[in-house]
Amino acid sequence: MPDFHEVRFPLDVARGARGGPERQTQIVTLASGREVRNSRWAHSRRRYDAGLGIRTLDALAAVVSFFEERRGRLYGFRWRDPLDWKSCPPSQEPAATDQVIGTGDGVASVFQLSKLYGSGPSAYSREITKPCEGTVKVALDSIALAPEDFSCDPATGEVSFAPGAIPPADAVVTAGFAFDVPVRFDTDAIEVDLSAFAAGEIPRVPVVEIVP
Repeated sequence: MPDFHEVRFPLDVARGARGGPERQTQIVTLASGREVRNSRWAHSRRRYDAGLGIRTLDALAAVVSFFEERRGRLYGFRWRDPLDWKSCPPSQEPAATDQVIGTGDGVASVFQLSKLYGSGPSAYSREITKPCEGTVKVALDSIALAPEDFSCDPATGEVSFAPGAIPPADAVVTAGFAFDVPVRFDTDAIEVDLSAFAAGEIPRVPVVEIVP
């Protein structure tokens, strides 16, 4: 992403933000009263309000500075979702067997990180494009690989296997990782009223996910 800066939004502010995934569903009510529902988006999109995490003047100044560096909505950046930032539940540490990311055929040497939500035929697979550098672990058929057997691009989430470690046919490729969400500001203006801020009014700082 040439219009993306590989920097993370201030963590202390992001932890206090509010937001999560959204979808767009079209619902048509028929004359009989029954509904026809159609999902207009193949993937969910996350939205956050960073303003709720701003508690001090120093934090406000840091957000304004970060906003200026990104030129408003122009450049994307990394965001740490306080609830969903690991390949495993929040209370656990990522393991190499957390998520299935593919099956070997003896030829393919590049696999995309992904995270599965739910189980069965209705499970949703989310592509992970911004893993945290140094956190990715990979296994073949539940056997963890050595770090020199693979590499992971932190800017794309692509796992590349070394020539001698290419997954053989039918081998299950799994991975564990921590990750950020690629986002951008959803406004070109941040309105700051210091008297209102001192009285407890929180400025609105909308942030929206950049869908791959």
